[in-house]
Amino acid sequence: METIATSFKETILELPKRGMPVTIITGFLGSGKTTLLNQILQNKQDLKIAVLVNEFGDINIDSQLLISVEQDMLELSNGCICCTINDGLVDAVYRILEREDRIDYLVIETTGVADPLPIILTFLGPKLRDLTNLDSILTVVDAEAFSPEHFQSEAALKQITYGDITILNKTDLVGREKLQELENYIREVKTGAKILNTTYCQVPLPLILGVGLTQKDKYNLEHEEDTHKREHDHKHHHGHHSRHLENDGFVSVSFQSDRPFDVHKFEEFLTEKMPQDVFRAKGILWFSDSESRHIFQLSGPRYNLHTDDWSTPPKNQLVLIGRNLEKSEIHSLLNECLI
Repeated sequence: METIATSFKETILELPKRGMPVTIITGFLGSGKTTLLNQILQNKQDLKIAVLVNEFGDINIDSQLLISVEQDMLELSNGCICCTINDGLVDAVYRILEREDRIDYLVIETTGVADPLPIILTFLGPKLRDLTNLDSILTVVDAEAFSPEHFQSEAALKQITYGDITILNKTDLVGREKLQELENYIREVKTGAKILNTTYCQVPLPLILGVGLTQKDKYNLEHEEDTHKREHDHKHHHGHHSRHLENDGFVSVSFQSDRPFDVHKFEEFLTEKMPQDVFRAKGILWFSDSESRHIFQLSGPRYNLHTDDWSTPPKNQLVLIGRNLEKSEIHSLLNECLI
């Protein structure tokens, strides 16, 4: 095992000679991207990995749920990363490259509604292609929740199309027949797809890092440079943002409060009052009858709560993502749950 670990580290450390290696983690809402990122950080041995986290919402919940990466994590500005690819992403990468202590690897976690293509083209474009080496795009898929009919999402389809490896996650929640159907569908969307079946995104790092799977030649470099010029045009930038999110119809609603929830009222909100078009919700919750911090995750019909200790003053922070959500209605319902 030690020999394998040493070999893996040596493989990774060879990569920066061709530019800092970069892996992009994409995948639809609730698929397990943050879980995969935590798996990477927990098993990175003594590799120095920098992390860029992007969320579709006003509150960055995921960054608070990642295991400690100290100063090696940067949060990208609010909004879908593929729609905000101007100087924000490029400057964040420059800040990592300019650090005195060398970074061995960069991992980017996108939002669940991101189109990976503009992100890929950014790393293959003139500003970053000589400084970085795009190694792989990992697409996480929720084996239980995912179906083309259910999501009807342009972003979900593109995530599979442009992924170098599809990580079919939560396979313990489905039968063999459903799993086979999903694998067949993925291979229809992407010829020759590489698929890894996982639970809790547990996958050996040599299978996903330092694999050199991104086929840079297949992207039209002439088109890519033209795309970059147009994306830096303010009007085009907003046009892409509008089309991408409006095509799928997704919006996020953020809620914060310095007052605690009544646990019974909040449970009633989840089971009886929450709009059916909420696909994903996540948050850090404070309940009046508990001294613990509650980490809340909802994906499709499932939700769970995990407890740990507060490291900051207690407060409620919640983000809900779905189609055609009414912010005022959701805020009113959540305010009714407060003590």
